Amino acid sequence: MTIDLETLSLNNPTNLWLEIPESQQTKIWEQSQAFSTDNRRWMAYLNRLSSQVFLPWIKEEHAGDAKVFPNWATLPSIWEVTNGTGISFNGKKLVLIPSEALDISEIRVPQEWVDIPNWSADYYLALQVNIEENYIRILGYTSQVNLKEMGTYDASDRTYCLDKEHLISNLSILWIARQVCSEEVTKNATVPMPELSATQAENLINRLGNPQVINPRLEIPFTMWGALLEHGGWRVRLYEQRQGMQRQWSIRQWMQTGVSEFAQQFGWESVDLQPGLEGARGSTTPSGATTLIRKITISGDEYDLLVHPKGRIQDRIWRFELRRATVGEMIPVGVKLILLTEDLQPFDGNQAQARTPVERIYVDVALGEDEEGLVWKTEPTADDFEYETLYL
Repeated sequence: MTIDLETLSLNNPTNLWLEIPESQQTKIWEQSQAFSTDNRRWMAYLNRLSSQVFLPWIKEEHAGDAKVFPNWATLPSIWEVTNGTGISFNGKKLVLIPSEALDISEIRVPQEWVDIPNWSADYYLALQVNIEENYIRILGYTSQVNLKEMGTYDASDRTYCLDKEHLISNLSILWIARQVCSEEVTKNATVPMPELSATQAENLINRLGNPQVINPRLEIPFTMWGALLEHGGWRVRLYEQRQGMQRQWSIRQWMQTGVSEFAQQFGWESVDLQPGLEGARGSTTPSGATTLIRKITISGDEYDLLVHPKGRIQDRIWRFELRRATVGEMIPVGVKLILLTEDLQPFDGNQAQARTPVERIYVDVALGEDEEGLVWKTEPTADDFEYETLYL
C-alpha cells in the first residue's frame, strides 16, 4: 500500500514520518529469522526495520557519524532478549523503542537500556511501526533524566514508563536544544553492575539458554541479568545457546576447520601468511601456518589483531599481536593490547604497550590442559568494541 507522507505530516505536523521502502521489507524479514521464538523473531524484525529506516535519515539530516550501537553483528543477541536498538552519534546515544500498537499512550523502555552503564542512553524515542501502510512515526522522545524523574518503574516487566503527554513530540527540538543548550544534562550516572565469575555466568547461560524459558530477562535479579548482558561475549553465548548452536568461538576449532560463519560477522577471518611477509614482519608462526585476524580501528587508524600459536597448537602457547594494517606504518606511543580472563580479570604479563613507535606489540599466553576463555581489548578502545570471549 502506498501512503502519502505529506498528508500524514500535515495532519500531525509535530511528528516525524518516515516511509518504509517495500523493497527492503522482504530482505529485512529474511535477516530476522535466527531467533528462538516467533515473538522474538517479530520483535527483531521491527527493530531492524526501524533502525534501517531511521539511520539513513539521521545521518543525512543531523549526524553523519551516526551508527548502531554496539554494532550490527551483536544486535541479534540483544533482540533475542529485549526490545530496543541503540544508536550513537556525536558522542551521545539514543535508543529506538518500536511498537506496532495503533494507540500508543506511553513509552515503555526496558530497564536494560536505562540501568546497564554501557547501554544507558541520553535519549529514548517512541516509534510507531505500521507495516501495512509502510511508515514509521516518531511519536516523541525523552531524556534519561526525564524518564527517571517523571516516569514510573513497572517491576512486573522491568520497564521505565512515561506517558505520551510527557514526550517531546517534535524531534527537531532535540537538535535545537543540543545547539542552544549543549551543556544540558541528559543522563545521570548509573550504578556499576556487579562482577560475575565465569562459573556463575556459565551456570546462568545454561539455565537461561533453554529456549523454553520464554522471558529470560525476568528469571533472575536484574543486577545479575545486567552483568550477564553487559559482557558481550557472555550475551552472545546466551544467544547461541538459545538457538541451539554449538559454541562458535573456539580458536582451536577455527584453526582446524576455519572461522565459524557466526564469528565472521564480527570480523574474524583466517589467513595463511606468506613466508616473505612473515619474515619481514617478525612473525613466529611456522611458514604457511594459519593465522587468525580481525580488522579493528583505533583512533581513526586501521589495525590488524592477530592470533596464532607459537610452535605447535598442542603446546598451547598463543600469541596475540597488534599491528598497523598498512605494512611499514608504526603503532604510536601509548597504544596498549590487553588480555583478560573470561570474567575480565587481569593476570601476570597480560598486556603490552608501545613505549616508542613500533611495528607491533604482542602478548604471549601459555595455557594449561583445560580450555580457557580470554578477552581482548585495546587502549584507546577500538571502534564498535564489545567484549568477545575467545576459547583456547
